Amino acid sequence: MRVTVLMGGTSSERDVSLASGLRVTQALRTRGYEVVAVDTARGVLSAGDEQAMLEGGRVVKTVPPDVQALARMNRALPATLDHLVDTDVIFLALHGGTGEDGTIQALLDLTGIPYTGSGHLASALAMDKDLSKRLFRSAGVPTADWLMAPATADEVERALEFPVIVKPSKQGSTVGLSLVRDPALLQEAIAEAFKHDDEVMIEAFVPGRELTVGILGGEALPVGEIIPVKELYDYECKYTPGMAKEIFPADLTAAQTVEVQHLAKRAFDALKLSGCARIDFRMTPAGDFFCLEANTLPGMTETSLIPQAAAAAGVSFPALCDRIAQLAFTTRSR
Repeated sequence: MRVTVLMGGTSSERDVSLASGLRVTQALRTRGYEVVAVDTARGVLSAGDEQAMLEGGRVVKTVPPDVQALARMNRALPATLDHLVDTDVIFLALHGGTGEDGTIQALLDLTGIPYTGSGHLASALAMDKDLSKRLFRSAGVPTADWLMAPATADEVERALEFPVIVKPSKQGSTVGLSLVRDPALLQEAIAEAFKHDDEVMIEAFVPGRELTVGILGGEALPVGEIIPVKELYDYECKYTPGMAKEIFPADLTAAQTVEVQHLAKRAFDALKLSGCARIDFRMTPAGDFFCLEANTLPGMTETSLIPQAAAAAGVSFPALCDRIAQLAFTTRSR
């Protein structure tokens, strides 16, 4: 089977996307797939390009999300689409921006080529944290109270109380996220989040344990717990080895495991997700679960959570990539 892996792009998560895409490319080749790697901001990657990136370790040579980068992506797109005519499945290893918000999915729907992950509507809903939280609540999935900026410190204190989480409403990998304890620092955190998005969410902080549930083909993977060395599981903790301890399966009772997996599947269905996704939660000291967000194209790097969850279920990384590709081929075949 011929697979094209789309990675890179121009979002603030470009480096993580390249790391995910290169790893997926290698894994699929070990399963016998004919794989072409494509950076949507540059075009098809040669074998030399791939090797140079792999030898450089963690990929940090980014294309900034500016006008020039978008122009490069537009120039590369026609050749990319020409290449896709000869592919059987598109494996999306894009993170954030137009790669995860439904834009590339809508374009691929027009081509009729099967692709991994969720469709354009589900992707857009999951990326928009305000809309996704509304759908979670309508499906009976608890989620923390929130406001959308602009908001004054007094308004936040009355509605949510401090501390609060301030974050871009349509961004991933905790980019632009802040924990605000001091009301005097609220506007600074909002301004920082606005650097990454045109909408900013202010969310009640839920103390407790950080949990994650992967959903693969509609079935829940083993629950994981994340214990960061810092107070928050931020971008640095997510993608720097040794900055967080991930435990799979999480140390939960059987009843707690069943409950959070059930809530994850309800959240998955509420957003009309498909393929492979990750649903994140906080569990309070009292044992109550609150859904944080859904990730439609979760990371596939060496430190990413979905590969660890799959491993806990006895599924190797190449087998996981194989399963994701096959799900796309069987559910979206032309």
